[in-house]
Amino acid sequence: MNISILLPLVLMYIGIMSFLAYYGYKKTVTKEDFLVGGRNTNPIIMALSYGATFISTSAMVGFGGVASVYGMGLLWLAFLNIVLGIFVAFAVFGKRIRQMSSKMNATTFPTFLGKHYDSKFITVFSGIMIFIFMPAYTSIVLIGGGRFLQESLSLNFNAALLVLAFIVAVYVISGGIKAVMYTDAFGAVIMLVGMSIFLFVTYHAVGGLFDGHQALQSMKSMVPEELAADGHNGWMSMPDMGSPIWWTLVSTMILGVGIGVLAQPQLAMRSMTVSSNKSLYRSVIVGGIFIFFMAGAAYIIGPLSNVYFMENNGQLAIQAAEGNTDLVIPRLISELMPEWFVYLFTLTLISATLSTVSSLIHVQSSAFGEDILRTMGVKKVFSGRISPNRLGVIVGVVLAVFLAYVLPGGVIAQATAFWFGICAAGFLPALTGALFWKGASKQGASASIIVGFSVSVFGFLFLKSSQSTAFGVSQALFGRDFLLPYPWTHIDPLVYALPLSTLVFMGVSVMTKSKGKTDWKKEKIDAVQ
Repeated sequence: MNISILLPLVLMYIGIMSFLAYYGYKKTVTKEDFLVGGRNTNPIIMALSYGATFISTSAMVGFGGVASVYGMGLLWLAFLNIVLGIFVAFAVFGKRIRQMSSKMNATTFPTFLGKHYDSKFITVFSGIMIFIFMPAYTSIVLIGGGRFLQESLSLNFNAALLVLAFIVAVYVISGGIKAVMYTDAFGAVIMLVGMSIFLFVTYHAVGGLFDGHQALQSMKSMVPEELAADGHNGWMSMPDMGSPIWWTLVSTMILGVGIGVLAQPQLAMRSMTVSSNKSLYRSVIVGGIFIFFMAGAAYIIGPLSNVYFMENNGQLAIQAAEGNTDLVIPRLISELMPEWFVYLFTLTLISATLSTVSSLIHVQSSAFGEDILRTMGVKKVFSGRISPNRLGVIVGVVLAVFLAYVLPGGVIAQATAFWFGICAAGFLPALTGALFWKGASKQGASASIIVGFSVSVFGFLFLKSSQSTAFGVSQALFGRDFLLPYPWTHIDPLVYALPLSTLVFMGVSVMTKSKGKTDWKKEKIDAVQ
């Protein structure tokens, strides 16, 4: 790449981002401004920020690369992204979250649950779960951005990680959620333009819409033997039902991320930032269009990359990427796209990385400072020289960078599904009950959150082979990489953790509510006697 072209573009981009971050800083006066943007954010800004946070490098690079292996079946995830991630999240869940959080003066996701159920335990425990597990998701978003910069700009991967992390830390510390959302919205526009052009050029390179799909269909006989043995039926078909690839695609990728979006703290908080239900309804349109082009494009480009690489290199996409799915999309861009697009997509990937990481770091910082420290009575640290929330930003960035160094290659999509899945199992029953069920109890919510997270973590450590083998805990304790045979080795823990946490939530709530009514009647009879 021509540094004389790239440098002015990057400087211009950084200048605009810095101005927006400074504007957010000037608008951030109160703690409510820092945490939920003063609850008066423009609905278009909110929708673009939500979309940019939702569709990060994990979708564009990680899931795009995974789609090159699993095929067009991943488009079912795009469908759930729009139906659940936009329509239900805004028009159904978002409306209630906005109304209730405003009445309770709740400014974070754990605080929202804790105040509704009148439980400090729920607030602190939820904050701890976010602060412990979210860095894994944050780190893989950094990895996606770092890998692209490594491939396209020939930068050192470690240097790319540090630069991205430093930029995020600076403007989250200074401007809070307002700086995050303003910069997110700007980045979302760049992302939308970049992915739209990428999709168009990819279709052009493989012969157009119909010829490209027909060419991909004709490659069915080229499926590697090990994939075919696991149920792969070609890139235009779903795998055999119940096969190892089917379980991974459906339970981990489609259901894990598709359902988990409803319980994502960084996304649920966006509903707290607008002033009215009308604003949420307007956000549905903008958010739906954005997700349609962003997620749909990534899940289409991935499979079609096989056609391009086979016609030009005589290899499948995963072979051209040397077995690392995280490198499929960067390699495709390097070989397929004209030089000017590489500059544009560089800004697109940087925007995707910064938008998502900044939102995640903001949630981690609020979990650390607001939900854990302040709930436990710690209001000042280092003699009051730094607020707990801003200290949380620093700690969150350090943890994310550390994990980005130690996690293995090809982990982006798996780590995304891990985070979305444990959030669904841990938070979704309690959140749904808080919003829509008057019979929900504090004890039921507490038990459900504990069971959801515990069963999910157990599944990843001892049952699902791809994760349990990598962690090594099962091998160390029992001398086996996993405890149960197939299909448990390929079933995502969400499939059994979410139903179990839901049953626990409903059962304990009914029992505790009934006990409460019985105790009240007994007290009333005793008082009369």
